[in-house]
Amino acid sequence: MNQHATPSSVYSIVLIAITMAAIVSLFLVPSSAKSSSPSSLSSSAEAKALLNSDWWGNFSSINHCDLAGIVCNGAGSVNRMESFLSYPYSRLESMNWSSLPNLEYIDLSDCGLTGGIPNEIGTLSKLTHLNFSLNHGLTEGVLPPTLGNLSQLVHLDISETNIKGPIPSSISNLSRLAKLFLHSNLLDGFIPREIGRLKNLVELNLSLNYLVGSIPKSIGNLTALTRLSLSSNRLTGCIPPEISKLKNLVELNLFSNHLDGPIPPSIGNLSALTYLFLSSNNLNHSIPIEIGNLKKLVGMELDSNYLRGPIPHEIGKLKNLGELSLFGNNLHGPIPPSIGNLTDLTYLYLFSNKLDGSIPASIGHLSSLSYLDISLNQLNGPIPSEIGELKSLIKVWMDHNKLQGPIPQEIGNLACLTDLDLNDNLLASHIPLSIGVLKNLERLSLSTNFLNGYIPRQLGRLCNLEYVNLARNDLKGTIPGELKYLPKLKYLDLSHNNLFGKIPDCLCLVGNFSLSYNPQLESQIPNRSRNECYEVCNQANYCSSGFPSEVDTKKRTMILALVLSLLGIAFLSFLGFVVCFCFCKSRTIQSEATGTNHGDICCIWNYDGRIAYEDIINATNDFDIRYCIGTGGYGSVYRAQLPSGKVVALKKLHRLEAEDPTFDHCFRNEVQMLTNVRHKNIVKLYGFCLHNRCMFLVYEYMEKGSLFCALRFNAEASEIGWIKRVNIVKATAHALSYLHHDCTPPIVHRDISSNNILLNSQLEAFVADFGTARLLNPDSSNQTVIAGTYGYIAPELAYTMVVTEKCDVYSFGVVALETIMGKHPGDILSSLRSLPRENMMITDILDPRLPPPTNPIVAGNIVLVAKMAFACLCPEPRSRPTMLRLSQEFLSHKKALAAPLATISLLQLLK
Repeated sequence: MNQHATPSSVYSIVLIAITMAAIVSLFLVPSSAKSSSPSSLSSSAEAKALLNSDWWGNFSSINHCDLAGIVCNGAGSVNRMESFLSYPYSRLESMNWSSLPNLEYIDLSDCGLTGGIPNEIGTLSKLTHLNFSLNHGLTEGVLPPTLGNLSQLVHLDISETNIKGPIPSSISNLSRLAKLFLHSNLLDGFIPREIGRLKNLVELNLSLNYLVGSIPKSIGNLTALTRLSLSSNRLTGCIPPEISKLKNLVELNLFSNHLDGPIPPSIGNLSALTYLFLSSNNLNHSIPIEIGNLKKLVGMELDSNYLRGPIPHEIGKLKNLGELSLFGNNLHGPIPPSIGNLTDLTYLYLFSNKLDGSIPASIGHLSSLSYLDISLNQLNGPIPSEIGELKSLIKVWMDHNKLQGPIPQEIGNLACLTDLDLNDNLLASHIPLSIGVLKNLERLSLSTNFLNGYIPRQLGRLCNLEYVNLARNDLKGTIPGELKYLPKLKYLDLSHNNLFGKIPDCLCLVGNFSLSYNPQLESQIPNRSRNECYEVCNQANYCSSGFPSEVDTKKRTMILALVLSLLGIAFLSFLGFVVCFCFCKSRTIQSEATGTNHGDICCIWNYDGRIAYEDIINATNDFDIRYCIGTGGYGSVYRAQLPSGKVVALKKLHRLEAEDPTFDHCFRNEVQMLTNVRHKNIVKLYGFCLHNRCMFLVYEYMEKGSLFCALRFNAEASEIGWIKRVNIVKATAHALSYLHHDCTPPIVHRDISSNNILLNSQLEAFVADFGTARLLNPDSSNQTVIAGTYGYIAPELAYTMVVTEKCDVYSFGVVALETIMGKHPGDILSSLRSLPRENMMITDILDPRLPPPTNPIVAGNIVLVAKMAFACLCPEPRSRPTMLRLSQEFLSHKKALAAPLATISLLQLLK
C-alpha cells in the first residue's frame, strides 16, 4: 500500500473490499444459510412450533426445514407439511398452527394422529390443500367452524377420521373449493343448504355418516360437480328434481338411505352419467322411461327398493351397460326383449321381483354375460335354447319360478359354468346328457321339479362338482356308481325320487348325502372301509379318463388287461410302501460322502431309495443355505429341483432336532398323518427319509409360500383379491371338515394358523404342517400339552388341556378374519364384547390395501366369511359350529348381498 495514501482513500479501498466479499458470499454460501444461521433458525417461531409438537422428538441441532415431511420456501419458512411417520398417537392439537402462517399445503393422511381438529387451523389463510384423512384417532372433536376462514382452500379431505358432530354452514365460504371429502366419519345433523354456494365443487363425498333430513335443493347449484356421493346415511324425503341440473355428473351415489318417492324423470337429463346407484332406499313408483336417455351408463343399481311396474323397454338403449341390478323390488310384467341389446352386460340381477312371462330369446345376444340371476320370480314358459350362446356365463340362477318344459341340451355349451340352479320350477323330461361336459361345474341344483328318466352317469365326469341336489323329482333307475368317484363332492341329495337297486359302495366318501324317500332303494349302505374306498376311487380314475365308448371285444380285452396291469402296479407300489414304512425293514443306502452303509429308511414315491436320496442331496448341494426358503416348527424348508425337472419342498430336521425324541415323534407323526389323508386342499406328501445324517419330508412345492407372508407384504397382498381370499377360506374349511368328519378316527390339526396355510401358483390354499396333529380317540380324555401358535390357540386349552375338533374351529375363525383383514385380528379378538358399543362396520375391518368389493356376490361371500368367523370365535366351545357345517354353508351360499356392504355392522354379524 502507498504510504502516502490519504485516510479517505483507505476508507474507499476497505469499503470496496467489503462489497466484493459480500458479492462473492452470495455465490459461495449455501442457499440454506442465506436466510439465516442454524442458531437463528432454532429460535424462530416456526422451529419452536415444530419442536414443541414432539412429533419429531428433540431436533434442536437440526435445521427445521430438513425434518421429514417439512418443505420450506426460499425464505426458509414452512409452506408444505406432508405425510411422515409420526410418533404413535401424536395429538393434532399439540402443533401450534398459528405459528406457521405461510403453510399452503398440508397432507398428514394416515399418520396415526389423535385428538381433534383445533380451531387454530382456521388461521392458515394461505392454505390451498388440507388432508387429515385416515387418522382414525381423531375422535375427540368436531369440524371447527373456523374451517370457513380458509378462503384459498381448493382440496379438503377429512375422511375416515371418526370425527363427529354437524357439518358447519361456514364451509360454504370456501368459494374456491373443488374437492370436499368428509366420508366415513360419525357426522350427524343436516346437510347445510349453504353447500350450494360451492360453485367450483367438482367432487363431493359425504357418504358413510349419520346425516339426516332431506337432500337440499341447493345441491342443484353445483353445476361443476362430476361425482356426488351421499350414500350410507339416514337421509329422507325425495330425490330433488334439481339434481338434473348437474349436467357434468359422472357418478351419482345415493344408496343405503331412507329416500322415498319416485326416481325423478328429469334424471334422464344427466347425459354424462356413467354410474347410477340408488339401491337400498324406499323408492317407489315405476322406473321412469327417461332412464333410457343415459346412454353412457356403465353401472346401474336400483335394487332393494319398492319400485313397481314393468322394466321399461327403453332400458335396451343403454348399450354401454355392464351391470344391471334391479333385484328386491316389486317389478312385474315380462323381461323386455330389448334387454338383448345390452351386449356389454356382465351382471344381470333381476331376482326377487314379480316378473312373469317367458324368458326372451334375445337373452342369447348377451355375449358378455357372466352372472345371470332371475330367480324368485313368476317366470313361465321354457328355458330358451338361445341360452347356449352365452359362452361367458359362470353362474345361472333361475330357481323358484314356474319354468316349464325340458332343460335345453344347449346348456352343455356353457363351458365356463360353475353354478346351475333350476330348482323349484315345473321342468319336465330328462336331465340332458350334455350337462356331463360342463367340466367347471361346482354346484348343480335341479330339485323340486318333474324331471324323469335316469340320473346320467355322465355326471361322474364333472370332477369339480361339490354340491348336487336332484331331490323331489321323478327320477328312476339305479344310482350311478360313477358319482362316488367325484373327488370334491361334499353334498348329494337324491331323496324323494323313485330310485331302486343297491346303494353304491363308497358313497360314504361324500360328506353329506340323503337317499331317503326312495321306497325301492335298498336300505343297506355298504360297509366298506374308507381306505378301501379311496383305493377303488384312485384306481377307477373316471375324472381323468372319462367313460369308455362303444368298442369291440378285442379292444375291451386290451383295456381290461391294461387296467389290471395298472392295478397290479399300484398294489405293488402300495405294498412296497407298507413294507418300507410300517414294518421299517432296514435297507442299505450307500453314502458316497462317507463310503459307509447305513441301516436307515428312505421311501420316496416313484423313485428308488438310493437314487432319490442322492438326487435330493445334489439338488440342494447337501442342504446348502442358498436353497432354504423358510423355517418351520421343528425344521427348515428347502426348495429342490429333481433331475426330472419336478420341483419339491423338503422339510428337514436340524441335526440337533433329529436327535431329540420329541422331534422324532413329530416327524413320524407327520408322515403317518399325511400318508393316511387325501384331500385336494391338504398338501401332498411325496416321500420321506429317515437317515442317520438327516431326516426330511418331501412335499408338493407351493410357489407362493404361506398365507402369512402373502398378507404381510403389500405387493403380494394386493395380488390376492377378494375372490381369491374367499376361496382360501373355503378351501381351508373343506380341508378341516375332511379331517374332522371324513377320517376315522378324526384328526385334529392343533396348529391351524396363516403360517400353515400354503398357496400354490394359482393362489389356491393347502393345509400343511401336521407335526402336532393328533388322532382323536373318542374314548379318551384327549388331554395333551398345549400345542399351536400363539394368537390362534383356543382359550379353553389354557385351563382344560383337552383337545377337541372345536380347537381347530377356533383357530380357523382367527385365520378367516386374518384373511379378509389382511392382518392378525388381535384387536378384534380382545374387544369382541365392546363391539356393540363401538358400532364398527365390516368395512372398517377389511384390508384397506384392496378396493372395497362392488360385486354383490363377492360382498355376500365376504359377509358370510366374517359371520362364520365370529361364530367360530365363541368362547364356549359347544356353541361353535362344526367344520362340516361351515363347509356346507360355503358350498350352498350363492346369493348376492341385498344391502350395501358399507351398511353391515359387526354387531349384525355377531347375532
